[in-house]
Amino acid sequence: MEVRAISRSVRMSPRKVRLVADAIRKLSIGEAYEVLTATQKRSGGPLMKTLQSAVANAKANNNIDEENLVISQLTVNEGQALKRFHPSSRGRVHPYKNKSSHITIVLREKVAKAVSPVVKAADKKKVKTVKALEATNKESIRQAQDKGGTK
Repeated sequence: MEVRAISRSVRMSPRKVRLVADAIRKLSIGEAYEVLTATQKRSGGPLMKTLQSAVANAKANNNIDEENLVISQLTVNEGQALKRFHPSSRGRVHPYKNKSSHITIVLREKVAKAVSPVVKAADKKKVKTVKALEATNKESIRQAQDKGGTK
C-alpha cells in the first residue's frame, strides 16, 4: 500500500531542497525524522511537514503503523518562479527569479520477505540441473581432449 503527500509552491529553490531530500531518501520514518531534526538547512522544515502529513495520511486513511513505513519515493520538482527585478546604475535593471518547489513524498509498508517451500524446492531443482549440465560439459571436454591427444 502506498501513501502520498504533496506540498506545492514551497518558496525555496528545488536545488536547495534536494540537498536534504537526498539525505532522507529510502530511510525509515524514524531515521528520516532524526536526520531532519539534526540538519541545519532551512529546507528541513518543509520536508518535515510534508513527511508528517504523509504519515498522518497513512494512519488515518489506511490504519498503517508508523514503524512499518519507509520512504519509497521522494521527488522535488520545480514550481512557479516569481520574476523580480533589482535596480542597477544608469537606470538599468537586473532580473532574477524567486524559485519555488513542489515536494512529493510516497511512503510504503515494509514487507517481510516470506519464502515459500515451493520456491525453495524449485531452487534446489535448478541447482541440480546446473550441476548436471556442468558435469556433462566437463565430460565432453575430457572426451574431446582424449580424442585430440591420441591422434
